[in-house]
Amino acid sequence: MSAPVLKSANATAQLGVARADGELVLTDNELRFSPFNEKFGLGPYAFSRSAIVEVQTTTAKAGGIVPLSSEAIKITLTNGQAYEFILANPQQWLDTLRGSVA
Repeated sequence: MSAPVLKSANATAQLGVARADGELVLTDNELRFSPFNEKFGLGPYAFSRSAIVEVQTTTAKAGGIVPLSSEAIKITLTNGQAYEFILANPQQWLDTLRGSVA
């Protein structure tokens, strides 16, 4: 049985100039990103919530350089890897994620 979904939304994973649209899903135990097209190589990702050490707002960027929007979040893990997701209502996501981040 899968864990109940606390929050979900369409989102875009961004890594430099590369982007992939998909679904971001938050449960009690993990944060998952499932791309609509896995051929781009950005996901799927699944992070244990206990591995998330920092969540913050960031900017969505055109070409990985030019700021476009502040509607994005950055997730940093215990191993130092960081992932950026462009989505609506980033502050709600931050508030929910920070509920479990020390």
